[in-house]
Amino acid sequence: MKSISSETKLNIADSQIQGTERSTWKYGNGRRVAKQSSTVAADVVTFDGVEKYYAEQKALKSIHLSIKPGQFVVLLGPSGSGKSTMLRCLGGLEKIDAGEIRFGNTVVSSPRVHLPPDRRNLAMVFQDFALWPHMTVAENVGFALERSESDKRVLKEKVGALLEKVGLSHKADRYPNTLSGGEQQRVSLARALVASPGMILFDEPLSSLDAHLRERLRVEIAALTRESASSVLYITHDQSEAFALADVVGILDQGELVQFGKPETLYNEPATPFVAHFTGVASQIDATIQERLPTGHYRVMTSAGQLDARLSGSTILDSDEVTLMLRSAPIHIQSDAFGAGELKGRVVDVAYRGRGYDHVIETMDGNLLHSVFSEFRWERQSTVGIRIPVEACIAFPRQARSTEP
Repeated sequence: MKSISSETKLNIADSQIQGTERSTWKYGNGRRVAKQSSTVAADVVTFDGVEKYYAEQKALKSIHLSIKPGQFVVLLGPSGSGKSTMLRCLGGLEKIDAGEIRFGNTVVSSPRVHLPPDRRNLAMVFQDFALWPHMTVAENVGFALERSESDKRVLKEKVGALLEKVGLSHKADRYPNTLSGGEQQRVSLARALVASPGMILFDEPLSSLDAHLRERLRVEIAALTRESASSVLYITHDQSEAFALADVVGILDQGELVQFGKPETLYNEPATPFVAHFTGVASQIDATIQERLPTGHYRVMTSAGQLDARLSGSTILDSDEVTLMLRSAPIHIQSDAFGAGELKGRVVDVAYRGRGYDHVIETMDGNLLHSVFSEFRWERQSTVGIRIPVEACIAFPRQARSTEP
């Protein structure tokens, strides 16, 4: 996938449009198709069978999803999964090879139609800020309004109000190179919001910032974008960031959208072992089903002991050989193991996290359980019991076993 040059990012920032132009349309194949001179209003955004190729590589594979007006959608996946490609296609930076992207009933991208970025009523916030170095903070934020807002007093009021919201009104006359990274990203956020776009695209905006800044800006992004009522497509490889921000999360794996739903659904009912891994598991253990319990759960035997497991969503087992995905949050550390659902282990590592301790525990068969939390510190090399309730233990068919992303 091609990277976006700094010049291109600045040009995109300049063309963040206001939705104030009158839209005109032509018709083709029974549906509305945007003219090159039109501006698209905020509406439901639909990916309908979208595919994208780079030479022989299929970067997107028949993507289907809808983004409702005002919805905050996060795309989550490892590097190379297709997140940035989807964002670029939606933003008009890439042409698609199959399918359609529609804003409402309006086709903005297809193999025969391509509306440029400055006619899509959207704004972009980049990882590296993309601010004009020769403009002040206020000038950077206000640039997108200059073509539509002839009243300089009104323009100044709008810019001032946004800078007040992001906490930079006192630095309106400063230049970008005098600001910290967090302050520069706030300027970029204000510039995206000031023109009231129908959609804002975020390209991993927090990944270059320190941890304490990431959390503060995450809260600001969530609050300000929802206040603006703009739809959002936000990409990240950080599961905790995705779950904290999103109304809906899409998980991408090698160009395929493997699951799309609320964060709680993805966590509690992962569609595949890949989704389970990418949304956080303590360990992956092979097991054999011994019996089905009256509750609908399964009693399984691992090489470390007996556990009770559940299925996820529509998962169907065609064999007694399964792979268990263990969620760390429900797992409890205790002094010893006493029966079914409890394993013996040895504490390999412990890390203080402020609210308590995260432990790495090795079971008797050599499997490692990561990020097992306890309010109390269990010392390294101590022998412990691990209680693993059924809600922590998700079974998938053995042949579906994944490798960790």
